[in-house]
Amino acid sequence: MPDTATSAATGMLLRQVISTLMFVTIGIVTFLIVFFIITKITPFSIRKEIEEDQNTSLAILIGAVMLGLAQIIAAAIHG
Repeated sequence: MPDTATSAATGMLLRQVISTLMFVTIGIVTFLIVFFIITKITPFSIRKEIEEDQNTSLAILIGAVMLGLAQIIAAAIHG
């Protein structure tokens, strides 16, 4: 016969894992949507500028935008 405390702890852990997976999914989808929007509104190819033309400043700018977005998503999830 299972212990009720163990059963309750397992149920709570399962709810937390599901909640975490939901927030991760929402965060990644939001991240991808914003990156897609950024690539569409720029008048040039971000990939070409960073990879072929070695535009370091653009890579730093895109990285800073992504880090800022990640901070906003994390703060929204954390509450």
